[in-house]
Amino acid sequence: MIVFQLRCAGEHEFEAWFRDNAAFDAQSRAGKIDCPECGDTHVEKAVMAPRVARSRKGEPSPAELRKALVEMRKQIEANCENVGDRFAEEARRIHYGEAEKRGIYGEATNDDAKSLAEEGIEFARIPWPARTDA
Repeated sequence: MIVFQLRCAGEHEFEAWFRDNAAFDAQSRAGKIDCPECGDTHVEKAVMAPRVARSRKGEPSPAELRKALVEMRKQIEANCENVGDRFAEEARRIHYGEAEKRGIYGEATNDDAKSLAEEGIEFARIPWPARTDA
């Protein structure tokens, strides 16, 4: 496995893991890599520093990261309204003052996410962990 620092056309940088260089190239050509911030699929490798082995002391383990995401999901589901696939529409209504300001969550396509970002509507894409370890 190899990790690449990537950048979308909107200049957002993020990391992603791939089996090898060829896997990145194939997924990139197919438009299967999208920016987690804006959903843009025009992604390229960014300049990155080489990884040097270092102590893992202080770094969270994958299990700790998963636990944090599970807790975040619980908090969001307990305190925000699930608007399902109407997320982009409802986010716009809130942004433009047509609906009450409140926390919402739901689903949006990559095109919806890109449009929201272009309109300056703040939102975040969260990688929901599976509900079980199955």
